Amino acid sequence: MRRASAALAAFLISSAVALLPAQAASPVTLNVPNATLRVDLQGEDFSGGSAPLLEWVRRAAGIVSAYYGRFPAASATVRIVAVDGAGVQGGKTWADPDALIRVQVGRQVSEAQLQADWVLVHEMTHLALPDTGPQHAWLSEGLATYVEGVARVQAGNRSEVDVWAEELRSMPRGLPQEGDRGLDYTHTWGRTYWGGAMFCLLADVDIRRRTQLRLGLQDALRAVLNASGGLRADWPIERVLRTGDAAVGTRTLEDLYAQMGEQAMTPDLQGLWRQLGIVSADGTLRLEDSAPLAAVRRAIMTARAVRPGD
Repeated sequence: MRRASAALAAFLISSAVALLPAQAASPVTLNVPNATLRVDLQGEDFSGGSAPLLEWVRRAAGIVSAYYGRFPAASATVRIVAVDGAGVQGGKTWADPDALIRVQVGRQVSEAQLQADWVLVHEMTHLALPDTGPQHAWLSEGLATYVEGVARVQAGNRSEVDVWAEELRSMPRGLPQEGDRGLDYTHTWGRTYWGGAMFCLLADVDIRRRTQLRLGLQDALRAVLNASGGLRADWPIERVLRTGDAAVGTRTLEDLYAQMGEQAMTPDLQGLWRQLGIVSADGTLRLEDSAPLAAVRRAIMTARAVRPGD
């Protein structure tokens, strides 16, 4: 979920707190690089206790910190709400007045489920992008969808084959359908999440091609975070894209937005995946390093050190 207005955020947060018993009164403080996280949970509500949950929060924060060069907020609260069942069952993120992530976790959640979880990385990623308004929710949700997979591969928390397999399976849901008016005006689930992720993939590939693999979308996003401070800032989308483009020395983001924001644009995803060396046959996905853009594919999934100025 993206940043709410101050009044709405206050109402939602107070409502969420009201649903919780007094268990959230004993927070645990986790120190991660450049940030302090307050974790609200009641360990006895979970069959495995609090230790696996705290490690899950620390791991997700580390993944996001590595991708962006730092955690997107100096401090944040992660409120873990126990619900029936197992697994991680969804989350929401606010940044006004303070960074808060509320995530629902099943009482029988297993360590394996926490290890494989994508929800918390997705929610933490929201903290890194300025609020560009509801019309551009596709950018916030698309970035979180795309970055989650890439960041987890870079951190060794997910396999590259698994991420590409998900994109081959799910990204076509983000393609425009009949009557589509562009990402800014077509707010279906598929266009918002996977249409936004498609924008990110196209941008990442183009930036890496134009810079001879030196830079990518990751560098643009680090620059946006550092210039804006993340979700607490209100920025027009044009400023976000301009700032990212300036950091990598291209007009990729601005030009792609001109093609996809207010009109339907259908890229050749199958052709792009073939060029990247992502081949699916007989239910098996393989990566071909002889493909024309195989080096781009590898660069996207390779962890990047923090550069001077990041």
